[in-house]
Amino acid sequence: MADPLVVLDGVNKHFGDLHVLKDIDLTVGRGEVVVVIGPSGSGKSTLCRTINRLETFESGTITIDGEPLPSEGKALARLRADVGMVFQSFNLFAHKSILDNVTLGPMKVRGKKKAEANKRAMELLERVGVGHQAGKYPAQLSGGQQQRVAIARSLAMDPKIMLFDEPTSALDPEMINEVLDVMTQLAQTGMTMIVVTHEMGFARRAADRVVFMSDGEIVEQATPEEFFTNPTSDRAKDFLGKILTH
Repeated sequence: MADPLVVLDGVNKHFGDLHVLKDIDLTVGRGEVVVVIGPSGSGKSTLCRTINRLETFESGTITIDGEPLPSEGKALARLRADVGMVFQSFNLFAHKSILDNVTLGPMKVRGKKKAEANKRAMELLERVGVGHQAGKYPAQLSGGQQQRVAIARSLAMDPKIMLFDEPTSALDPEMINEVLDVMTQLAQTGMTMIVVTHEMGFARRAADRVVFMSDGEIVEQATPEEFFTNPTSDRAKDFLGKILTH
């Protein structure tokens, strides 16, 4: 890989007796879109959360843009500014307007002036299709709109990489596509993305690479075309057999 941005090397993580990440090796190149799929409890979300150290890990190393993952303090705060994260729940500040939700990070963390932060926030809110909602509060928006605001908020920090942890799993079915469409457009702009999702259509459409996890291990990695038409492992065949027949 010409330009690795995120490198996990031998990463292990336990929750008590449960070994949730087992010797994970994964390299994500700059501008690459990697979609992580697998059965529930396979370690996908934990993998995503270790990359910005929302979860600690016991052994192995993670580097982002050549820098080892800091464990705490200001270096960790800086790293988190460079690693955008979109969660299942939207995590917006309920008492702040949509515009203020998006400008808060750039002003506080990046030191941007209010006018500059507002201008950029409005550009991003327009881009994700909710510019007209800028003066409202999160509770006044649908779940799909809130999640698109959450994406805009992450983008406002100009991150090097975006992590998505099942960003559509809390949404009503009719709202899922409006969020996936925004993510697909983002993928086409060259943003580096790691996406944990159950949405196989998105994986086929937007991923450069599909990473299949099961029981805390990366079982196989392939292009979407290869993975969905010709998976090599029994576990992947079993998984696809269960989901693609529904």
